[in-house]
Amino acid sequence: MSTEPVRLLLVDDQPLIRAGLRLLAAETSGLDVVGEAADGATAVELAERTLPDVVLMDVRMPGMDGIEATRRITEGPSGARVLVLTTFDDDENVYGALRAGASGFLVKDMDLDDILGAVRVVAGGDALIAPAVTSRLIAAFARQPDPAPSTGATAGPSGSPPASRPLPEAVTDREREVLTLVGRGLSNGEIARELFISPATAKAHVARLFTRLDARDRIHLVILAYEFGLVSPYA
Repeated sequence: MSTEPVRLLLVDDQPLIRAGLRLLAAETSGLDVVGEAADGATAVELAERTLPDVVLMDVRMPGMDGIEATRRITEGPSGARVLVLTTFDDDENVYGALRAGASGFLVKDMDLDDILGAVRVVAGGDALIAPAVTSRLIAAFARQPDPAPSTGATAGPSGSPPASRPLPEAVTDREREVLTLVGRGLSNGEIARELFISPATAKAHVARLFTRLDARDRIHLVILAYEFGLVSPYA
């Protein structure tokens, strides 16, 4: 495991939020703030120049917004992963950030130390969704046309969810249970407690789901759980 500090780029048009995160990061072992930006265009430029591991990205900013900045950073050469800060009910922006390649969604009213903890999770290669965002993420996805037909989802009538598709036969009953809980926004530890299994076993099930479903990250698993009809924004 790397002992190098996580290189963090802070992007928010509110100086107080950046200052709070910067001060807390300075007091937190293993985090190194390599830059700050108040708009998307500056964030893109700094990501290319400072090569952060994680970009903590606001959405609504003057000029280039956080969604377009996320798209450019994730498609660019820096290799940075993006954690998006969103408001509780900002469905459109959550959906847009998903399509732009964000690796996580956090709500702004979370404790700052929880936000920085999420930075470590994403830096380690995982994806993370604040539980308060999960159901709204699925609902936002359900209302949008899918620009990627390869997912296999079949669109339903206007205003209704796409028809669910069957799980691949290779997915076991236990993995189906785990995928359902991932779709509800539970962490590996919460899944372990729910199913009375060890955290290591829960993590192994999630890892196998990545392979069986060709999922790019945990966020993709949430969307797949919706597409397979395991969770519903209309329940």
